[in-house]
Amino acid sequence: MAPTKRESGRLDMSPDRNGRSRREPSLNAPSREARDPAPQRTARPKQTERPAEEPRPRTTRPRAAAPEAETVKRAPRKAPAEGRTQAEPRAKAPSQSTGKAPSRSASPRSDTAGAERAAPRKRAPEGTRATASTSRGSGGGKGGGGGSRSGGNGRRPKRASGAARPRRRFSFFRFAFRMGVTLSLLGLVAVGAVIAYFAATLPPRAEWAVPERPPNVAILSEGGDLIANRGDTGGRAVHLADLPPYVPQAVIAIEDRRFYSHPGVDPIGLTRAMVTNLTSGRLQQGGSTLTQQLAKNLFLDPSRTLERKIQEMIFSVWLEMQYDKDEILEMYLNRVYLGAGATGIDGAARRYFSKGAEELTLPEAALIAGLLKAPSYYAPTNNLTRANARASTVLNSMQEAGFITAEEATYARDNPATLRAPDVATSGGYVADWVAEVLPEFVGSLTEDIIVETTVNLELQDLAQDALQDMLEKEGEAKNVHQGAVVVLDGGGAVKALVGGRQYGDSQYNRAVAAARQPGSSFKPFVYLAALEHGLTPQTMRIDQPTQIGNWSPQNYSRNYKGPVSLTYALSHSLNTIAAQLTNEVGPQAVAAVAERLGIRSPLEANASIALGTSEVTLLELTTAYVPFSNGGVGVVPHIVRRIKTLDGQLLYQRPGGGAQQVASLQDMGQMNAMLSQVITSGTGQRAQFGWPAAGKTGTSQNWRDAWFVGYTAFFTAGVWLGNDDNSPTKKVTGGNLPAELWKQLMTKVHEGMMPADLPGLEAIPAPLESSDEMPVDEPWVVQDGNQQMVQSPPVASARDGRDWIRPAPARSNEGFFRRLFGG
Repeated sequence: MAPTKRESGRLDMSPDRNGRSRREPSLNAPSREARDPAPQRTARPKQTERPAEEPRPRTTRPRAAAPEAETVKRAPRKAPAEGRTQAEPRAKAPSQSTGKAPSRSASPRSDTAGAERAAPRKRAPEGTRATASTSRGSGGGKGGGGGSRSGGNGRRPKRASGAARPRRRFSFFRFAFRMGVTLSLLGLVAVGAVIAYFAATLPPRAEWAVPERPPNVAILSEGGDLIANRGDTGGRAVHLADLPPYVPQAVIAIEDRRFYSHPGVDPIGLTRAMVTNLTSGRLQQGGSTLTQQLAKNLFLDPSRTLERKIQEMIFSVWLEMQYDKDEILEMYLNRVYLGAGATGIDGAARRYFSKGAEELTLPEAALIAGLLKAPSYYAPTNNLTRANARASTVLNSMQEAGFITAEEATYARDNPATLRAPDVATSGGYVADWVAEVLPEFVGSLTEDIIVETTVNLELQDLAQDALQDMLEKEGEAKNVHQGAVVVLDGGGAVKALVGGRQYGDSQYNRAVAAARQPGSSFKPFVYLAALEHGLTPQTMRIDQPTQIGNWSPQNYSRNYKGPVSLTYALSHSLNTIAAQLTNEVGPQAVAAVAERLGIRSPLEANASIALGTSEVTLLELTTAYVPFSNGGVGVVPHIVRRIKTLDGQLLYQRPGGGAQQVASLQDMGQMNAMLSQVITSGTGQRAQFGWPAAGKTGTSQNWRDAWFVGYTAFFTAGVWLGNDDNSPTKKVTGGNLPAELWKQLMTKVHEGMMPADLPGLEAIPAPLESSDEMPVDEPWVVQDGNQQMVQSPPVASARDGRDWIRPAPARSNEGFFRRLFGG
């Protein structure tokens, strides 16, 4: 007889009448009636009525059948019965032994056998299966095992694979901890994503490089003294080892005490700043480290955005990876802005205390360190009391950090720093600006700090500045003159002093180099030199009388005329009519050519009125054009740069010697010196006499707007201009009064200790040819409206003898200025 499905040991998986699959045990398993003699399908027995489960013998099922049984889904978990606590384990239904070990599939899965067969099995968690396996294998012998929860070998009862897990009591602290960890992880992920996004907007990593520090130009006098620094920093780069230890310590104490311990970003500092700002309700602290501040100065703009802040942190970490702490601190001190136009510790030291950074005292170092919070607000040039109060805060921080003792802090507070105006504000500012302007012509673009040695005599420079200021202080208000300029050159054209205004701190406009003004009668020497080159002599006579040249009628301001006079007299007394006659004789072009040959570079209007100085020139070029009178006719080019070198001594430029050429004959220069010396001895410039053989010329423009005096000795040539920036008239200031007096004061000091020397071409100073009880005045010229056109006709005055009119001689040379100056 063929065995049935139950007898064959196979599982019957056909659906039952409820449509659910049935699982029939093998022949070796006990029957359902034997396992559960009284099944209850409709009601679940209470826990108290369920008998205790007996130990289940260990199954001897073949190992191959296990995977097949595991594939069957287990019944879902059910809620615990009424009256049963969550912690109480569910008891297993009793089983009746048939002499054979029950199979795994025969173990109870629910309270009733019918419900167990009807419910599909589900795969239990790993822990549950492991527990069940352990339970099955915990028996001591081959035939039986202690699998019950209450008996056996004393182990903790195992929860059935289908039983419900005990519910834990709710804990707020456990919940808060889990939420905190979760939110922290999410925050870290979000922060990382934001950092990655903004990092992607940066240039490629290979292109990151610290930009070169803007080069500094140290400008020295001829004696090696520092006149000024020029460049974006205002000071040279200094090494950290060269500074007093309290200089970097002051910066670290007030800005970043953990500088030597953090990796570029200080989380503690950021947290402290956030708490402080939140509690105060306003922004009080920034939390940026010195490395972050350096990164901002090197790579980023000063905008206050999240993107800039994150990029600043990224660059800070990169800087910490590339450089050590001392290198970062040194870069920071040399590049940080410290107010009043000063960048770097050396620039600030020179701007506020007129000394190098190596010479700073403790109070001065504390004051400079205090500027880092707000350079313009705490700048001592704005409010010294506020700056010293901030310095006291820095001293407290240094004491707390252990950098200084309480005694040192107290002494520094009792002796605060005092502001000292830098030398550049009183003496060399105009010199430094001019040097910086012409420097690219010598070395091109700069990539490192350089030293420029000039021709300036610092003592003479200070003297010229002080003399100009004293003159304007005494006479400025009374004479309505408020500005001036001074230039001093030696016989080779080297600038020994150059003052471009009354006070450099108030106005940096260089009136000596850049301001073009009408020179008035101080232009007449070029007219007379042109006449000498055309054959006239100092003794040639001309008639001082009303003169008309075409439609133009030049007049003397006083309307007084002297009649027949020599050229020497006419020049020393600055007669306008004679200068106009001579210009008409030789031609305005010849006069302009002489002026250009001697050194005038401004464009000149070659018309008849050029004789009276109507074409505008600068003080520097007019003074330069007078130098050939003092050196015997040798043309010069004004220069101020003597040598340029790097900090390590590499020579970049040195002015070559020689190359100058004659621009006028020694004979003509001697005759001009004879005439121009009369200007000082008996003419309009008598107030300029100082006991040396000297010559010069006064000049006054129309309506007394500009007053000039340019004079020279055998060694130096100096020019002085007084006037107003708005071109307003002065109160009758002429070249013969205030400018001549200032020139005398200056030249007296210049020639102290020197042996007097005659002017070129003169063996002795000639005696005055004509004398007068009243000193002549160099008054402004008068031009009638609409009568300034140039004409070539001779003067209308009739000649009384052969000396009144001499036909101009042919020009001696048509060569240009540069050909005469340099040859070739």
